[in-house]
Amino acid sequence: MFARFLTAGALAALAFTPTLSLAQEADEAPAATTRVQYEAISYDQNVEQENVWLLDLSNGERVAIRLMPSWAPNHVERIKTLTRQGFYDGVIFHRVIEGFMAQSGDPTGTGEGGSQLPDLEEEFNPMPHIRGTVSMARAQSEDSANSQFFIVFYPNFRLDRNYTNFGRVIGNMAAVDAINRGEPPANPTRIIQASMASDNKPRPAMNVVPRETVTVDELNAPIE
Repeated sequence: MFARFLTAGALAALAFTPTLSLAQEADEAPAATTRVQYEAISYDQNVEQENVWLLDLSNGERVAIRLMPSWAPNHVERIKTLTRQGFYDGVIFHRVIEGFMAQSGDPTGTGEGGSQLPDLEEEFNPMPHIRGTVSMARAQSEDSANSQFFIVFYPNFRLDRNYTNFGRVIGNMAAVDAINRGEPPANPTRIIQASMASDNKPRPAMNVVPRETVTVDELNAPIE
């Protein structure tokens, strides 16, 4: 299985070549469109809880993410399905690049793993990759997203229409900023528990022992 998210192929230069400053990238975004998109998912205590994804992290913090089915219905459904299976519980942020993004969703911790569900067809949309964007990682094929996702630290509009943007952080972006850096980090931050707000799962104790990292072969073994 290919490593997910710009680790191989021609798209590598897309995200990592520093040809534009963040200020220049921001200037290129249509200001009115970006403003409308912010307003569309701004924090609201009465927001539909079925589309609020909660990540309880090993740094003791909880992050709230608004999922947007209107942007990427199949990707949002995949996140909900895997979350309710407990797939993300104990998974590390295995690739965290300062000034760029934090990537997770691979139970092998290598960037090469995924779930046993089939890969998803792309649902690229015009929503910009601004600070707090949550988007799906993939391999070189546009239709190879599966379970891995990333959270953007700073705007990177070169990712627009190349990766499926399916939501945005609406609560505690500071906890995302605190995720340990590295590829992989020496002491990776983990998702202790992922849950949907509508399921009302209690916050986990922070002394939960994280699950062991599994190999790619174990991950792809037939279900008995």
